[in-house]
Amino acid sequence: MSYITQDKLVILGAAGAIGSNMTQSALTMELTPNVCMYDPFEKGLEGAAEEIYHCAFPGASVTWTTDIGEALSDAKYLISSGGAPRKEGMTREDLLKGNTEIAAQLGKDIREYAPGLNFGVIIFNPADITGLTTLVHSGLAAGKIGTLAALDSTRLQTALAQHFGVEQDDVTGCRTYGGHGEMMAVFQSRAKVAGTPLTDLIGTDKLTEEDWEKLLERVKQGGKRIIQLRGRSSFQSPAHQSLLMLKAVMDGQGYPWPSGVYVDDASAGFEKIMMAMETELGSEGLSWSIPEGTEEELYELQASYQHLAKLRDEVIEMGVLPSLNEWGKVNPNL
Repeated sequence: MSYITQDKLVILGAAGAIGSNMTQSALTMELTPNVCMYDPFEKGLEGAAEEIYHCAFPGASVTWTTDIGEALSDAKYLISSGGAPRKEGMTREDLLKGNTEIAAQLGKDIREYAPGLNFGVIIFNPADITGLTTLVHSGLAAGKIGTLAALDSTRLQTALAQHFGVEQDDVTGCRTYGGHGEMMAVFQSRAKVAGTPLTDLIGTDKLTEEDWEKLLERVKQGGKRIIQLRGRSSFQSPAHQSLLMLKAVMDGQGYPWPSGVYVDDASAGFEKIMMAMETELGSEGLSWSIPEGTEEELYELQASYQHLAKLRDEVIEMGVLPSLNEWGKVNPNL
């Protein structure tokens, strides 16, 4: 096998469905042979590692450990799905306190054991806030930690393709920004279906206003629907898309979907937050720009930001994050 890099990749939460699937996919995609599986659940972790060994990937050097220091030592890349999973009837926000505490400790562990990290992807919910918390405590530069935000956009693409009966690739320009999930900002003005602008289709007999609202609701509840259908939260799609994010950093060939990124631009109305923006992802990590959209879409983006800022402030009140004016002392890169 011809791997992109020999650098160490750490999969946190590797005993779980997302993490074990991600380990297999990382090797199948030939990202790196040097994969370390970490999870505090030793029995399950050993079982997941044994399955990977049984795959017999040529040249692979897969290790596993319940010691976070050993896992992160010399790591250049990481993906963490290591928070509590979302269960039926729960919102992403229901996981706020416990998972931000996990994220804060992860950030501190990165600072201690992996200060040379090239890039990390945080995918456990609520990902915008857990990613932000990890970044603040890690001491890393802003572009070195991102969150998985693509699934809202890919769910929009999927729903439109299914509605119009076209191939998924025939639906282009699907973009959602801001927070992940119910408070996303959907930028419909950028999407096309088989070359036709989506805005020319909404309100016609091909996609009535009522059907559009139902489709939007399905997209916003996409994660909840997976839980209802499968009895567990998504694992294949987050595993695949987060690995594509890492691949973009490893090979510098880019990533086609929005990512969650640290945003701090008071003049643009967004301060000290992690949220999905129009992003570029390459060898230096993440950079961002404000997406082009209609006045209404940009208003929705600001509303999504306000929702995230409220969650951020709740985490500050919990004492998991320092006050905003102290962030520079904790992480001089912010």
